[in-house]
Amino acid sequence: MYRFFEQLSSRIAAPFLGDRSRNSKVWPCRCGQSLFFRNSQCLACLAALGYQPEQSRLTSLQPGEQSDTWTLDADPQAGLFRRCANLDTPAACNWLLPDNGRDTLCIACSLNRTIPDLSIPENPERWRKVETAKRRLVAQLITFGLPVIPKTVDENIGLAFDFIGVDPDGKPPMTGHASGLITLDIKEADDAHREYVRQQMREPYRTLLGHFRHEVGHYYWDRLIANSHWLEAFRELFGDERASYADALERHYQQGAPLDWQTRYVSAYATMHPWEDWAETWAHYLHMMDAVDTALGFGMSAREMDFDYQPFPPETLYDAEHAGGAAFLSFVNAWIELAGMLNELSRSMGQPDFYPFVVPAAVITKLHFIHLVIQEEGGRADEVLL
Repeated sequence: MYRFFEQLSSRIAAPFLGDRSRNSKVWPCRCGQSLFFRNSQCLACLAALGYQPEQSRLTSLQPGEQSDTWTLDADPQAGLFRRCANLDTPAACNWLLPDNGRDTLCIACSLNRTIPDLSIPENPERWRKVETAKRRLVAQLITFGLPVIPKTVDENIGLAFDFIGVDPDGKPPMTGHASGLITLDIKEADDAHREYVRQQMREPYRTLLGHFRHEVGHYYWDRLIANSHWLEAFRELFGDERASYADALERHYQQGAPLDWQTRYVSAYATMHPWEDWAETWAHYLHMMDAVDTALGFGMSAREMDFDYQPFPPETLYDAEHAGGAAFLSFVNAWIELAGMLNELSRSMGQPDFYPFVVPAAVITKLHFIHLVIQEEGGRADEVLL
């Protein structure tokens, strides 16, 4: 019996054993206590903590020579930093910004155009949940090397967020993206409301982070695909985005997804229009990358898999001859294994699947296309595959 459990333990751990992560989710405090992405104070030694987005690290802090400034225990020579002004608000932001004497909000909080009405009793807690999800999104974008530019810096190409409730006429806002502005109905932060909408929309998955990853996919389509050398390749793979979006939306809600959608798309909603196929696939790419990054941060790795099923072959990739193709394929196959294991763990607790999706070969091709677009723009997407 001991031999059985020893083999089982090795079988689960071996494929993911590793010693590095591009975007770790666990760091050491100066006292040795483990720190996590959301922490603003060490629970062991009570040290102040701050997240430095440029280096993707959380570190304990030492008071600086000037009032309200801090130095990093992880890099004392990095200079002086300030903690985000939203630290002591319901947003509870633990991010740092360089002490330049001007800015008071970190890069993530500077993206906010509208925050919820905090006089409404439920909204402080809603805002906290929303900001927690948004910071995770922004941290991932920065580690990819993607441009994260607030609209206050560049109105034309910048990014901004509105977190709002019903208007004076009682009409709820529509969650979505338009010209770099991502709007979120603040009620999406209520678990009961979000679950109700999920069931009404017959969606297998609906989260705040999922919303953000999908909507920011639309933003980066505008930035990275439109008017770029990728546009014709996008149309060949995802479809022609010039098709009427209004007609596609009406057709989708009247007729639903094609019967064979699971062989070509990552979700039923992705079938609606090429823009939605891109945004849904983009969101799943970010899901997969972040989950593997987190696994790496806990000493797991997506290498040297021992598959119980037929892995995807090189022909599945968008560019099978690309230099990083083999590494990306190993990552995808490892993700399938990891998701399967986590689904079984969820089922063992009587919970819904951790990842309630089946990823067909056609979606792997699209995922690889997105990976190549992000790698070309930011130059850092390949790092997690090493």
